[in-house]
Amino acid sequence: QVQLVESGGGLVQAGGSLRLSCAASGRTFSSYFMGWFRQAPGKEREFVGNIGWSSGITYYADSVKGRFTISRDNAKNTMYLQMSSLKPEDTAVYYCAARYGTWDDQPEMYDYWGQGTQVTVSS
Repeated sequence: QVQLVESGGGLVQAGGSLRLSCAASGRTFSSYFMGWFRQAPGKEREFVGNIGWSSGITYYADSVKGRFTISRDNAKNTMYLQMSSLKPEDTAVYYCAARYGTWDDQPEMYDYWGQGTQVTVSS
């Protein structure tokens, strides 16, 4: 049974940094894309970025490019989202997700989801 567990959310001031973790278990993720999504109150869930588990190749939404970095530790089966230069508009619940096979940025195309972790950026 696949489990994704996020951690590391919290309250941070604008301009600050935060690192989220996503611990994955239940199978080998070598054929998966692991993604980060976020959802602000009253808004749809949006793609933040993802990483090919085997390749390590990353892709980012324009809104976070240059500020956020995704990485993974194969030995720990953990993905990270390093967030810098945070803005109040980055406030949201952040989710990690896993998709088997090809690259996609649509949340409905992802197979497994974590429970989410709240990130709040104060101005």
